[in-house]
Amino acid sequence: MTMGLNAITQRPALPRRVEPELLDSLPPEEPCAIRSRRDLRRVNAMMMNGAFVARELSRAFGERPPRVIAEIGAGDGHFMLQVAHRLPQWRALDVLLLDRQSLVSGGTIAEFRTLGWRAQAIKSEVRAWLAQPMRFAPDVIVANLFLHHFDTAGLFELLSMISQRTRVLIACEPRRSRFALAGSRLLAIAGCNAVTRHDAVASVHAGFSDQELSANWPQADGWTLREAGYGLFSHYFVAVRADGGTADAAAQ
Repeated sequence: MTMGLNAITQRPALPRRVEPELLDSLPPEEPCAIRSRRDLRRVNAMMMNGAFVARELSRAFGERPPRVIAEIGAGDGHFMLQVAHRLPQWRALDVLLLDRQSLVSGGTIAEFRTLGWRAQAIKSEVRAWLAQPMRFAPDVIVANLFLHHFDTAGLFELLSMISQRTRVLIACEPRRSRFALAGSRLLAIAGCNAVTRHDAVASVHAGFSDQELSANWPQADGWTLREAGYGLFSHYFVAVRADGGTADAAAQ
């Protein structure tokens, strides 16, 4: 009997395994690292992550944009720039692009400016940034292909800190499934280089299924949590604070 596509994609998940990814260890100017970051733009398009984040931002804020959006693990800023292009009605907001490396170009900052978004690149480790005093806490934090880098203990710590600093978290992650794993091994067909192909397989093994992110969210009371797979290879998690404020009033 031939299995339907839905049955194939919903087969029992693989055990979760977090391992280092090659791109994280390469110097930013390394040619294979530059190529891999370009590959990631195609991977994001295939996973439909930009469309998902734009839709969830509209769902959370409607026509009135948030004051401050922060993307953690923002890389070169291209992903959030594509999200901004999908929200042409939003103007005069600040976007913080946080990453351990300085990858955001002046051209990317300028392109945000043409859309009415004030972009700022911040070089910092995410937990150090979340722990510091903030004049204005971000209204929303976006994490795209980032949370899967953390093991269970690190993930719980990170989500606990995020819950104290924002009122909305939107996360897109790899789905951990045999179907997604098979897809990750076919990226050579899309022209992706060896770094991207290695990291795609590692990402699936470290990805999420079922309600794993919800189970690591520190406080369900006062929050609306949604989590599920979408598309063929993606997994999302959205947390929205019910009262509209941040949990840490001192962060304001």
